[in-house]
Amino acid sequence: MKHVSKFLAMFLTLVLVFMPFSTASASGVIAAEGTDLSGYTVILHTNDTHGRAVPDSYGGNMGFTAVSALKKAAQKAGAEVILLDAGDTLHGLPFATLTDGESIVELMNLAGYDAMTPGNHDFNYGSETLKSLASTMRFPVLSANITLKSDGTKFFNGNTIIVKNGVKYGIFGVSTPEIAYKTNPNNVSTLNIGNPITAAKAEVAALQAAGADVIIALAHLGLDESSEFTSAMLAEQVDGIDLIVDGHSHSVLEAGKTVDNTLIVSTGEYIKNIGAVVIDKDGKMTAGLVNISQFTDTDPAIDKVVTEIAAKQEQQLSEVVGTTSVYLDGVRENVRTKETNLGNLTADAMRDATGADVAFTNGGGIRASIEIGDITKKDLVTVFPFGNYVVTKKVTGKMILDAMEVGVASYPETLGSFPQVSGITFKIDASKPAGSRITNAKIGGTAVDPNKTYLLASNDFIFAGGDGYTMFADVEVVNEYSALEEILINYIQKLGKVDIKTGGRIQVINETPVEEPAEEPTAEEPAEEKDEVEIYVVVKGDYLRKIAKALLGSESQWKKIYEWNKDIISNPDRIYVGQELKIYAQ
Repeated sequence: MKHVSKFLAMFLTLVLVFMPFSTASASGVIAAEGTDLSGYTVILHTNDTHGRAVPDSYGGNMGFTAVSALKKAAQKAGAEVILLDAGDTLHGLPFATLTDGESIVELMNLAGYDAMTPGNHDFNYGSETLKSLASTMRFPVLSANITLKSDGTKFFNGNTIIVKNGVKYGIFGVSTPEIAYKTNPNNVSTLNIGNPITAAKAEVAALQAAGADVIIALAHLGLDESSEFTSAMLAEQVDGIDLIVDGHSHSVLEAGKTVDNTLIVSTGEYIKNIGAVVIDKDGKMTAGLVNISQFTDTDPAIDKVVTEIAAKQEQQLSEVVGTTSVYLDGVRENVRTKETNLGNLTADAMRDATGADVAFTNGGGIRASIEIGDITKKDLVTVFPFGNYVVTKKVTGKMILDAMEVGVASYPETLGSFPQVSGITFKIDASKPAGSRITNAKIGGTAVDPNKTYLLASNDFIFAGGDGYTMFADVEVVNEYSALEEILINYIQKLGKVDIKTGGRIQVINETPVEEPAEEPTAEEPAEEKDEVEIYVVVKGDYLRKIAKALLGSESQWKKIYEWNKDIISNPDRIYVGQELKIYAQ
């Protein structure tokens, strides 16, 4: 397969949404209106949707309704379409978790998916529930490297072949071995998650023998270099793969990434983008992304089902369980790198409910923030969507210190295992190598005794060895408590009103060296005038990635806009109509 120039990705996007074409760099392409895609095959794809089934214009989440509408638009233009998903799809927000993923399957069936591979979070309901969900899907779940421990047989089918425009597309799935600890390990206790490279080689050979013309890997592996296996490694080490539809690392590949003649595509997360790969009549392939600024159509059939499901769920989720006078910070980049007040509240609630000496939860398990005002059940289920419950174990001080080292191993980079704590304080010496960064650790104000036994509270995911906390897996359980959100509800009601702050539980010393900041102007030397600034007023439907794309040319520039406006943006996932944002000339 060949990959044509980048402008074709833009062409594909514009063709599908029937917009006039005016980009100078692609002046040879006629207007999209009336373009005939007969003979073309379009591969639409999603990944890491995490239960974001309902469109959210503020977050830029398009929902499955847009996926279905885009598929129909491509088909209307004459293309034949393959619709794929690369995992972490069936679990996440309450819309998904309140039905154990059944609501998501219903929408995927309506949208007409052709195949998916499971991600680690798709196992959050347990492997048997996932197997049951798969039986209700009108499309196959594919994973070649997940087998039963009992007899070595594949838990799901390894591959399938789909024919479009007379071409045989061989599709196989592989899943990250991180499933073993990036879902509750008890969820996959009957399964082996094998080497995806080895499994992929076997699947490619089988598909070639079956006459596949184009081979596609559905890979929940990601591009994070800290992972043992990545989609880039898959492309480098396995010959014969034309396209990898990737998930797991939430990577945004605007025009794909070519590695050793294999095209890798990934949309990011939450259906903020829908991936589109076009294969023309000559077999030339290119990739692009479609976002809410380019495509706003919906599918009425899916809209109707979403409305019906949401109405059933709203009544039970709307109950107010408390109030907060402060913004409770659950921003992904914060809970995975530093102490936050929502992390403190969570850990305090666990310690209060259990009487433990120390409590901690993994920052990666905190999935949203809570605004000032009433706190509802929906807020708490959104923050903690994984259905975890609280557990206590008696552990040594050394085990606690080792655990804290696991949590800060990647500092200052984000890490899901970063600990949000109660009852313990410590400092991070970021200049030291991973495994020796914790210093001045105290429990109840006294230095941690490595040989002393302490009662520790955490969630069942951590105590089963999740997120790398394997030191706790074989320790006997002292007691089990209710669901994490229920523990929070009880604690919030006990407080009366939440007014928690960060209080120096986790401090950083000897930061890893960073680029030196510019020198401050002296009194005698006036500050140089900053680049020219413009004011952008937020309108309905805006979100930071969309604004960055429109004003700065790339969605990835959203962080700049956030940094420029941190004084008025408390949560980068939430901006509001009428806000005035500073945009500096580039």
